[in-house]
Amino acid sequence: MKTKKTLLALGLIALIASTHAADFRIGLIGLDTSHVTAFLQTLNDPKNKDYVPGAKIVAGFKGGSPDIESSRSRVDGFTQTAVEKYGVKIYDTIEELAVNVDGIIVLSVDGRTHLDQFRRTLAAKKPVYIDKMLAGSLRDGIEVARLARDANIPIFCASSLRYAPDSPAGKLDKIGEMTSVYSFGPAELEPHHPDMFWYGIHAVEALYAVMGPGCVKVVRTHSTNTDVITGVWQDNRVGTMQGNRSGGKGFGGYGVRVFGTKGGATGGEKHSYKTLVEQFVKFFQTGISPVPIAATLEVLAFMEAGDESKRRGGAPVSIAEVMKSAGAKR
Repeated sequence: MKTKKTLLALGLIALIASTHAADFRIGLIGLDTSHVTAFLQTLNDPKNKDYVPGAKIVAGFKGGSPDIESSRSRVDGFTQTAVEKYGVKIYDTIEELAVNVDGIIVLSVDGRTHLDQFRRTLAAKKPVYIDKMLAGSLRDGIEVARLARDANIPIFCASSLRYAPDSPAGKLDKIGEMTSVYSFGPAELEPHHPDMFWYGIHAVEALYAVMGPGCVKVVRTHSTNTDVITGVWQDNRVGTMQGNRSGGKGFGGYGVRVFGTKGGATGGEKHSYKTLVEQFVKFFQTGISPVPIAATLEVLAFMEAGDESKRRGGAPVSIAEVMKSAGAKR
């Protein structure tokens, strides 16, 4: 039987652990995306149906990109909401924000800014979650990974579609040996980013959530309204991503279809930020990323190889080639 003293000690330990988790302070870099309010609702509002305990957003750096309309037109509104509704403190510099929080989210909608913004957090030695995409190019993504490795900084990057509540990734035991996967979603283009890096990355992440890394080469078919990128994996599985730019609002939504030797599975149509937030809160608390950085870099390489295939009129392009061209070291 436990003594009163032992029970008191155990209770104190539990209280300290609970307080520490609740007090994990997150700072947002880049308040120019709807993910600002989505993450604030999920982490800072206990009454929200998707509330995730364990961390709270307490600080922000406004950021913003004047040459991207969706950033320029929304950054002030999202900043105002963060301050007035959720009490977020705004810092004038990333460096100042970084030393006043426990963990950092690089949230800027403009992937071109991610490398510099991440670099400016390094001195604080804090874990960093980078919201999709890791960077605005494969080359920049490789540099982000190098900086994190050299500074021994935990990093994690993902799209919320990787953690769709109905992802078929949880049904693979019923389909036998997987042979191919087909993922589709919106792929709106933005002139300052490589084609799939802007919105197509969501369907690519959903594809990789099921396929995992190991793609060898890709080919891309491009038209005004549609892009199809097909990859062959080293074990001869085939993964296809279709990006749509027609079909009305939402461009027809998202979905994933898995084919196996004993049947198939579908899913990936539902969306929830809660599942992603749970993943990065756990990452902040443990310092362990659920997605290895090598796998994240392959996602960028898949999209870059698709761009190169488009430039070559649909010819196959290897992942190894684009990784080497972007400066990756073996």
